[in-house]
Amino acid sequence: MYLQVWQEAADHCMEVAKAMPQELYSYRPTEISKSFAEQMVHIGYTAELLTQRYVEGIEVKPNTPDASKMTKAEVLKVLERGFDYVTNVIHSIDQEKLDEACTMYHSGNTVSRAFAFFYVQDHMTNHRAKANLYLRMNGIDPPEYTW
Repeated sequence: MYLQVWQEAADHCMEVAKAMPQELYSYRPTEISKSFAEQMVHIGYTAELLTQRYVEGIEVKPNTPDASKMTKAEVLKVLERGFDYVTNVIHSIDQEKLDEACTMYHSGNTVSRAFAFFYVQDHMTNHRAKANLYLRMNGIDPPEYTW
């Protein structure tokens, strides 16, 4: 049931990433903000990491790629890899595993591993919304959200 929701969200995020021109991938609205490229790499990389950690129960440590050294094409590949990883887990994970409980790192909340998929998507949505603003701040209309 979750697969269609995930695929729609991932496809929309790819459209947002493609809408920003290569020369603006380093754009950041403030000195302390992530650049557009950093937002996109963060989305793609953490989709895989959060799925491993919370849905699959794999012990992982963050090692985010350096977006400042990446081209737009390389950033898009990071997104594709993260989204494909999550999609493959959705297709392959057993219900027994999804019924297990896990504790969320930042909040301490205990949820089912199935529920943790919503956290993965919510995290993407949070950073994608910021990226939409980056587009608008540069006079670019973001792709229309549909569902």
